[in-house]
Amino acid sequence: MTAQDLPLKGIRVIDYSHFLAGPFMGRCLAAMGAEVIKVERPKQGDAGRAHGYFKDGQSGYFLQQNMGKQGLCIDLRDKRGLDMMMKLVDTADVFIENYRPGALDRLGLGYKALSARNPKLIYCSVSAYGHTGPYADRPGFGLIAEAMSGALAQLGNPGESPPLLRMPLADMYTGIHGVAAINAALVGRASSGRGQHIDLALYDCMVSMHDYAVQRYFLSGGTDLPKQTGSGQPDSTVYGVFPAKDGNLVIAAQVDDAWRRLASLIGGDNLASDQRFTTPAARNAHYAEAMEIVRTWTLSQPSRDACLAALDEAGVPSAPVQTIEEVVKDPQIQARGMLVEQEHPVLGKVTLPNLPFRFSDCDTTVRTPAPLLGQDNRRIAQSLGLSADLVEAMVRDGVLYNEVAVQE
Repeated sequence: MTAQDLPLKGIRVIDYSHFLAGPFMGRCLAAMGAEVIKVERPKQGDAGRAHGYFKDGQSGYFLQQNMGKQGLCIDLRDKRGLDMMMKLVDTADVFIENYRPGALDRLGLGYKALSARNPKLIYCSVSAYGHTGPYADRPGFGLIAEAMSGALAQLGNPGESPPLLRMPLADMYTGIHGVAAINAALVGRASSGRGQHIDLALYDCMVSMHDYAVQRYFLSGGTDLPKQTGSGQPDSTVYGVFPAKDGNLVIAAQVDDAWRRLASLIGGDNLASDQRFTTPAARNAHYAEAMEIVRTWTLSQPSRDACLAALDEAGVPSAPVQTIEEVVKDPQIQARGMLVEQEHPVLGKVTLPNLPFRFSDCDTTVRTPAPLLGQDNRRIAQSLGLSADLVEAMVRDGVLYNEVAVQE
């Protein structure tokens, strides 16, 4: 079968965002075939460049979220730089930004101004609280949204401060919603001929993720609130983390057939037929006893792997709590192509996480690394019709800036 073009081939995206949610959007769109131009300010660039892990002055954080993009570093405070940016906007299909509402209006880069120039432009804004509502002007990061949303309040042991998630759930979830919304807006534009403004809030996205807590609150008349439950879930017994002699594992035996298989494995027919545990309601009512029985069994086994082997043989859903070293060596991750190698002009070979979507007729694995600061300045400027003399003057005056490692 002949491979298809990547689905977003021919779409030009201006990524004028920083840190995570916006750059992740741009990375996904680049993987789908869009031409993504990463626009940064002189010298510092995207704030993500100052975020570790560092090697030879390069940020792995930045490399991961900006692969597959072209790099433009331009001073928008200079009229020549702003004029060039406007020329770029005129050629763009999508504009991504994640500044506080109103910040780009002062530069003339807000939705109203840019859509007047380019009515087909799809303009995607990401902010902590969105562009409307009483909190719209407040600053925020993913942690703020995770705390505000009620997600953190459910984590950890009763009476203790909740732990951090340690993965940027709010930013990444908002970013992928942005990818979906942008693609939907591109489809809509095909019939309407018009772009539109997409207003995404980290807080909104986190609240939308509640699969249980919000509907439970309303259906109970506001009396039933989720509580901290540590490493288990009392509403879904047995579903949680269990210790072994040399590590931890998770077991998901909350449905009747999985529970019966687990009970037969660890306690034989007597446990499988024990009336305290034969239904979900009964197991939830005897949560502590059920968890202790399973915990005693996992700790009695020779090792975590022995637990997992027995559970797998019995058909009980389970998995190890893996370290990152175990993850990157996992044959399933390698078979799925979830690690991508790239050649970086400063670092040489780098290995980073791949994106999870798979298309049958095209490869969305991005092989080109994130751009050095200002890597594509001259080429982009010339493609917009700027004269050689003007480009040289802008470079000389620092309006177009590049880091030393960029080969002129």
